[in-house]
Amino acid sequence: MRSAGCIFNDIVDRDLDKKVQRTRERPIASGKISVSEAFMYIAFLCLISLLILFQFNSLTIILGISSLALAFAYPFMKRITYWPQLFLGLTFNWGIIMGWTSITNSISIEPIILYLSAIFWTLGYDTIYGLQDIHDDEIIGVKSTSIKFKNNVK
Repeated sequence: MRSAGCIFNDIVDRDLDKKVQRTRERPIASGKISVSEAFMYIAFLCLISLLILFQFNSLTIILGISSLALAFAYPFMKRITYWPQLFLGLTFNWGIIMGWTSITNSISIEPIILYLSAIFWTLGYDTIYGLQDIHDDEIIGVKSTSIKFKNNVK
């Protein structure tokens, strides 16, 4: 599922990616792969993910399907808020909860604590990672915690 989310992110960001030094050679931004080809690959990956997901209990299936909303909303966050890295943490670490429920068929405090910890870990490392794009991001007008905290992260 992560790969489908990454491809969708590249589709949504293709015009922005063309303007960022680090991302301008990504396959969709550079035109090496068409948007329609990318959507076909997303459909293929989602189908495989669903086939795997349906092997689990109903709670895990519900959580897995609900993760689609997070994965497909994430690419728009940098246009809305200075906190897209927080949303990335919510999205990227959802598998912690799913892993727990796939074994226990329940939700308890232990995976919630790990999930919250992983969200903050993602917030930290992706803020640092985003520092390399600050110049381009400010020019094109996207938001990030890297920009928000640019004078306080080093």
